[in-house]
Amino acid sequence: MTERNIPRHIAIIMDGNGRWAKEKGLPRNEGHRRGTKALEKIISYADKIGVEHLTVYAFSTENWKRPQEEVEGLMKLFDRYLDKELKKVDKDNHRFNVIGDLYSNDIPSKLREKILLLQNKTKDKSGMYFHMAFNYGGRDEILRACKKIMKDVEEGKLKGDEMNEDLFSSYLDTINIPDPDLMIRTSGEIRTSNFLPWQLTYTEFYFTSCLWPDFTTKELDKAIDEFNSRKRRFGKSE
Repeated sequence: MTERNIPRHIAIIMDGNGRWAKEKGLPRNEGHRRGTKALEKIISYADKIGVEHLTVYAFSTENWKRPQEEVEGLMKLFDRYLDKELKKVDKDNHRFNVIGDLYSNDIPSKLREKILLLQNKTKDKSGMYFHMAFNYGGRDEILRACKKIMKDVEEGKLKGDEMNEDLFSSYLDTINIPDPDLMIRTSGEIRTSNFLPWQLTYTEFYFTSCLWPDFTTKELDKAIDEFNSRKRRFGKSE
């Protein structure tokens, strides 16, 4: 039997919490709560099977436009998640990291403090890197990178003709993070929704109609099996 190849980096767009709740006659925020439960199981399983990096799209820059009640519910849910992770930080071995505009005024200061604290407390762990895309938008990330580059050029730290792909990548939120090998999107939607546009260039995409709260370790195995059935060419011919 051929040994299964585990993707080094898996990225997930966790879609369908609202639809899941609607189908069951529950509030949208209950869908988000159940989605968090699903995520916790996937984090544990991904670490167990040898995934080195797991990135999830938790809250986009566009999500601030949602109804205030839903946004407040998501912030409270994230706050509770951070509290839970901080309490068990000595038991878990994965490393926590946030990508996105963490210093936006939209983010509550206490929430930011907890994010930075959890990042600091887990940075020397030896397990999987868990990257949460929070207040993240791909175009926003690229725009922020361009502004940093312009500032460095103006200050004489960088010459414009020195720029190349590797150097540009070093200005992104994902510095020192390998590009995803596999991107999974749940709920049946077939688009990337401003998620990691620079990094997904040669990533294999897997779309499933499964709503995120119903996404189990078996569903993740299906995605990995599909990944294993493909031949990655990175733009080259066979």
